[in-house]
Amino acid sequence: MRSWLFTLILAVAGAALFALSRFIQNDYFFFAGYVVLQYIVLSTAWNILGGYCGYVNFGTAALFAIGAYTTVALHKLLVTSRIYPMSMPELIVIGGAVSAVVGLGIGYLTLRLRGAFFSIATLALAVVIQTIITNWDYVGGSRGAYVIRPPSAPLVGSYIQYLFLVMLVLAVISVAVARLIERSRLGYGFATIRDDEIAAEASGVPTLRLKLIATTLSGALMGMAGAPLPYYVGYLDPASGFNLAYAVNSIAMPVIGGTTTWIGPLIGAVLLGTLQQWVTVTISSAVSLLIVGLLLVGFVIVAPNGLVGLVRPLFVRGKG
Repeated sequence: MRSWLFTLILAVAGAALFALSRFIQNDYFFFAGYVVLQYIVLSTAWNILGGYCGYVNFGTAALFAIGAYTTVALHKLLVTSRIYPMSMPELIVIGGAVSAVVGLGIGYLTLRLRGAFFSIATLALAVVIQTIITNWDYVGGSRGAYVIRPPSAPLVGSYIQYLFLVMLVLAVISVAVARLIERSRLGYGFATIRDDEIAAEASGVPTLRLKLIATTLSGALMGMAGAPLPYYVGYLDPASGFNLAYAVNSIAMPVIGGTTTWIGPLIGAVLLGTLQQWVTVTISSAVSLLIVGLLLVGFVIVAPNGLVGLVRPLFVRGKG
């Protein structure tokens, strides 16, 4: 299927989902749906570097938080002071751009390392970024910052429905970008890095350049996912912006769904995200992360290629 046709089908499916959701009167659906869609964007973004290239990044929460704190800084600088009333799409674009630049910088500093050394380096840089944000008084520092969202929103009226729509659009864009990458020369280059980076370098593949592109694209999508967060929570502090759940889920969801294809993170995010929201309501929010950890360990042992890896042989056998 051609990429433009796939994107069109994805956009139509997203529009249909939002149209149907308008008949739901319970606002909790939109609060929970926002979180699930947010994890679709985050897991897809992580998979560009972690799945396609095989570089496990533990810095997801930092890049996500940079997008969120970019919104806080712009809100305080322009919106609160009434210099310029920035719209949500503008905040998302700027947050994504800032995170892309930071992702490029992190990649430049760490991508000469491989394996566990790269993962540890990204974790260390995430701690450095969190320390900087915690001590930056302009965005609230350790005290946190309040962001009062408007009483109404364009297009739909209800602001939580507007945030749901915004994250739905981001999810559609991220999945479309991931599939486009997977089917392009860029994706094939990423696959050579994942399969055997030394052989790829010997064959003339510009591995460092490709990895920097991957970190930049991944960082941009993570920052875009984080940009609406202050308007969603109303109050943002380092503990919530750099929440461990973002780092754990962004890795667990692609691993459980399958990391070598665009649909794996989508499946993992929908299944795990929905399960977490159900557990949060029925049992406890503290238990939801425990369940993710247990599922992650189980899939690493039993099905290292994820759900896609389990199902794919059935289709191959059926075609045979």
